[in-house]
Amino acid sequence: MDKLEKPLDSWREELSDAQFHVCRLGGTERAFTGEYHATKTPGIYHCACCGEALFDSDAKYDSGSGWPSYFQPLAKDVITELEDFSHGMHRIEVRCARCDAHLGHVFPDGPRPTGMRYCINSVSLKLEPR
Repeated sequence: MDKLEKPLDSWREELSDAQFHVCRLGGTERAFTGEYHATKTPGIYHCACCGEALFDSDAKYDSGSGWPSYFQPLAKDVITELEDFSHGMHRIEVRCARCDAHLGHVFPDGPRPTGMRYCINSVSLKLEPR
C-alpha cells in the first residue's frame, strides 16, 4: 500500500473542523452523536481522509458504546494498531494504514467470530452504500 503523506496545514484545508480534530489530532467525537453510530445501510466504510476502504457493513454491529463498531476490518493491512497510554489508560489505537488518520480504538470484547470491537469515530469514515 502506498503511504499518503501531507503536511498538517493541507489536511486542515481539506477536512471539516470535526474531521481534523479526530483524524489528524487524535480527538474523539461524543458518543451517540456520530452519523454512522446507528446506521444499518449496507456498504463499505472508507477513510474520510484518503478514501481507503476500511470496514464492510457486514462486520458492523451495535456494541451499545455509541460509536460505530465492527468485529474486523476489510483486511488486516488497511489499518495499523498502536499502543495508546493517553488519559491514564492502556488502549490500542486504530489508524488508517494509508494516511495515518486516527480512527478510534480496538478492544477484545467484541462478538464472534473475532472477539474484537473496533470502536470507530463516524467522522473518520465515509460510507459508500452498495
